[in-house]
Amino acid sequence: MIRLVVGLGNPGREYESTRHNAGYWWVDAIADRKGASWKREAKFFGWAARIEEGGHDFWMLKPGTYMNESGRSVSAMMRFYRIEPGQLLVVHDELDLPPGTVKLKKGGGTGGHNGLTDIVEAIGSKDFWRLRIGIGHPGHKDLVADYVLDKARRAEKDAIDPPFERSLDLLPRIASGRMNDAMTWLHTPPKTADDKPSKDAVIPANAGTQKEKDPK
Repeated sequence: MIRLVVGLGNPGREYESTRHNAGYWWVDAIADRKGASWKREAKFFGWAARIEEGGHDFWMLKPGTYMNESGRSVSAMMRFYRIEPGQLLVVHDELDLPPGTVKLKKGGGTGGHNGLTDIVEAIGSKDFWRLRIGIGHPGHKDLVADYVLDKARRAEKDAIDPPFERSLDLLPRIASGRMNDAMTWLHTPPKTADDKPSKDAVIPANAGTQKEKDPK
């Protein structure tokens, strides 16, 4: 069961709209939905908020350190509340995914992401969940530092916004504790009008009497 959701980013108005702050965007959007307030917590080196979903309480955290020191904030909160790595979800920008892609995974490498790398070093484990918000890659590693600290172009925002909004509906699914089901839902494209059967489609005579399979 997830107990702590961390949104990665850099503090300060100059960074608010930058690609590297995608994790901040996500937890801020969840806080807005739930009517939660952020409180500065010196002992956690950041801002914390508590929300309830599906009968479960979650802590959310925005590290107030810069990205490459995120682990100091995350590890402090995990120690205080005795949170295990498997109960942690970190939301972050992902260079290896194109804009408009949001993926959920557990464990694995850090892909050179400074925030993830520092968290792994601080908590001594890679075995935590990640929600990866695609921002695309500038094409060359030497361009990455400037790219992530720049604002997303309009075309990127247009691609990012719909799947980003949909990903906010992940919280009730996380609250169920069935993370694999949550991953399947997130990674399955939503149906569109083109997916609906045409009015001329032939519907089997026994369609209304067939027993549906248990989605569980």
